[in-house]
Amino acid sequence: MIISKTKNMHVNRRNFLRQSFASAAGITATSMFPADLFGKDLHGTSRPDEIIIKPQDRPKPKESIRFSVIGLNHGHIYGMADALIKGGGEIVAVYSKEPELLPGFIKLYPGIKVARSAEEILGDNSIQLVASAAIPVDRAPLGIRVMQSGKDFMTDKPGIVTFAQFEEVKKVQKETKRIYSIMYSERLGNPASVQAGELIKAGAIGKVVQTIGLGPHRMTPNTRPDWFFDPEKAGGVLCDIGSHQCDQFLFYTNSQQAQVNFSQIGNFGTNKYPEYQDFGDMSVRSSHATGYIRIDWFTPNGLATWGDGRTFILGTEGYIEMRKYIDIAGKAGGNHLFLVNQKETKYFNCSEVYMPYGEQLVSDVVNRTETAMSQDHCFLATELALSGQKMAFKLI
Repeated sequence: MIISKTKNMHVNRRNFLRQSFASAAGITATSMFPADLFGKDLHGTSRPDEIIIKPQDRPKPKESIRFSVIGLNHGHIYGMADALIKGGGEIVAVYSKEPELLPGFIKLYPGIKVARSAEEILGDNSIQLVASAAIPVDRAPLGIRVMQSGKDFMTDKPGIVTFAQFEEVKKVQKETKRIYSIMYSERLGNPASVQAGELIKAGAIGKVVQTIGLGPHRMTPNTRPDWFFDPEKAGGVLCDIGSHQCDQFLFYTNSQQAQVNFSQIGNFGTNKYPEYQDFGDMSVRSSHATGYIRIDWFTPNGLATWGDGRTFILGTEGYIEMRKYIDIAGKAGGNHLFLVNQKETKYFNCSEVYMPYGEQLVSDVVNRTETAMSQDHCFLATELALSGQKMAFKLI
């Protein structure tokens, strides 16, 4: 009985001390918070203002060009052609080494001429630009031939897969003064990404100091051609998908120079193709900003789209989060942008945001300007991706 009583005394004393310290902490904390916070849930937030951006009533593009397509090996070619057509381009001809890829393209663009060779298109002086989504390793050699034929070149990413190609492309571009444009579609072809650029330009989050880009993708191996699993043909995971994120880092931070801090690659789950890389991450920095990039091929089948691509942009006065393709357990569809700054919290439905890349590129072809993307920016994004790929530590 004596032992029990002593134990109870110690327990009561501990409870008293605990409650006393809690009360003192509570009094101290009270002086630290504005009076209007009390009576509210400190973990709750008010609903953000919702802004649904309306489609713009835009005039017909001022400029027009004639363009053709060589190489249909990636489905991105459809978005590239559509961007050019909406921007004032007239699609003239198509050539594919693989005839089985032609029917779908011809069906979507009826009346297009099917060329017998790439040379037939390169020799047509009425064609001003060639677009390509050929096998990645073939894109730079094709682009060099296109520029040497007096035409501008628009390619899917990765537009260059080795440093040897990179040096040759830069050399020929400088000699010919032609445009070598790589369509980094996760920015140039995404409405939320375009809207983020406009908000940052307007100063909505102050000076951008960091970006975090997450690029998950779904594998579906049975739908992929053999070249897809060969890093020497496809470029490797950081060279390929990572170039999207390098482009966004440079653009949102307004960086004209940058370097890679570290990079890693691995094959964690694609056992059938031991040389393939299904994961990669890297860190980059400029003189005034940093960036983290993670790429993977582990999007599960339970997700309603091919990848939950997200971008976080940190500024000195706020931040932006983009959920480009899906908002799981949230708002329907894609093209979601969330903005938080010193004044407000807002949600932007960006589905109807005008994407200017195609029209700007057409204008650049006609006027020899750099409104769609500067050549230096295009090459620097690729250089970062190539550097990350080359120096990457192999995890597994």
